[in-house]
Amino acid sequence: MDGIMKEQRKLQRRHLIYYLTVIDRDTDRPIGFLVDITTNGIMLMSETPIETDKIFHLKILLQTDLSAKEYLNFDAKSKWCRSGVNSDIYDTGFELIDVTIDDFREIEEVIDALGFND
Repeated sequence: MDGIMKEQRKLQRRHLIYYLTVIDRDTDRPIGFLVDITTNGIMLMSETPIETDKIFHLKILLQTDLSAKEYLNFDAKSKWCRSGVNSDIYDTGFELIDVTIDDFREIEEVIDALGFND
């Protein structure tokens, strides 16, 4: 387990300048806002806790000036959920599942466009 955590931390996590809305494709409702992202995972901020150890079918709404696409569909497994700095907000970590090469490139473009230059 300790080796997995070290491996996961080797990926640079990029905090975003502003948050993108993330929709649950099964319910067509917003599930939260994208807070930070790597090519292997994301963290969402939400007003309600999100069930862990569950696969979600998600869609990130993209800004038209960031991408030729209006949105990016992907599947992700919720790994953890905890109360954020503000006790009315929850942070949830997701592992991306079966990301295609095209989606991977799109995620990299979002990271480059929205991430702080850290």
